[in-house]
Amino acid sequence: MPKTLVLVATRKGAFVLESDADRRDWTLRGPYCEGWPVYHAVRDAVTGDIYAAAASEWHGSAVWRSKDLGETWTLSSEGLAYDEASGKKVSKVSSLAARNGRVLVGVEAPGIFQSTDGGETFSLLTTLAGQPGSEAWDDPANQPPGHLGISALALDDADDARFWTIVQGVGLFETTDGGTSWTPRNRGLRADWPRAHEEVGFCVHRMVRADDTRLYQQNHVGMHRSDDDGHSWTEITEGLPTEFGFGAAAHPHDRDTFYVIPLDPGHGRTMPEGKATVWQTRDAGSSWRPLRDGLPQHDAYLGVLRGAMTIDSYDTPGLYFGTSTGQLFASNDEGESWSEIASYLPPISSVEVAIVD
Repeated sequence: MPKTLVLVATRKGAFVLESDADRRDWTLRGPYCEGWPVYHAVRDAVTGDIYAAAASEWHGSAVWRSKDLGETWTLSSEGLAYDEASGKKVSKVSSLAARNGRVLVGVEAPGIFQSTDGGETFSLLTTLAGQPGSEAWDDPANQPPGHLGISALALDDADDARFWTIVQGVGLFETTDGGTSWTPRNRGLRADWPRAHEEVGFCVHRMVRADDTRLYQQNHVGMHRSDDDGHSWTEITEGLPTEFGFGAAAHPHDRDTFYVIPLDPGHGRTMPEGKATVWQTRDAGSSWRPLRDGLPQHDAYLGVLRGAMTIDSYDTPGLYFGTSTGQLFASNDEGESWSEIASYLPPISSVEVAIVD
């Protein structure tokens, strides 16, 4: 029977939750990675290895890896640094993508490193130099505390040379040649601030793929849908309580179904009215409905960060999200009902799910 693993990255290490395919009863393991702040944890579906992007004020930045589903871990930072002559510094590793032993690592200051030996060593792949506005990305004034640089990486399902990245506060970019060249994918997005370049200057928080042509994103100003693989975007915010949020997930079998967690756009950035709610569309954003069954509805001022929501690929998919105050919620029925499967974790940076046969 398949095993379901939920990988949770937190401010004080990585955790692993396990269940069977029913996803009703869960066991918790951890903390791992010696309590380092972990920004993102993923599993390579081909090799089975787990990787965790970690950055410590004391120890620097590194990638932890486990070959036994999280029971034991080793770390490496070999090659995970800019050349001194560049004047740039890797202040944190913030995002990962892995398949078949190749590991992509997004860092701040913005750049992508890669490993082709399963996380043993790393080399610089790209800084996206030459893109509009890229000359300002390395300015320390544009890298405030908490800035992630490369905040997300997303692989194509079949083509290893094609993937997407988000440069925080700049926008979404696509490469089709393994990172040699890049194209901004931000047409149709809204930005309520001045921009020096037409193609960039957008605050994309989260992008998820529904299929080969349908993409969704949660933006600083609105939720958006693309029907042409990111070449253009249409806003689908109407019907939601706010236009701001981070968490997002696309249904693996129904391209019209998408989930988001809107937040108060002010400095609090918590769920509106203290009611924990996931919002679902089943018609590609034409209408929205709240999903609240089992979620706290009184004084629940919870925040959810950009990587802290995910969905599995069972016939009836399960959804998962973690909060910045350490609660982890799960649904095994497409969000119709929820349970709290971990209550007292450190602040959660990301949540990913894997099915292990």
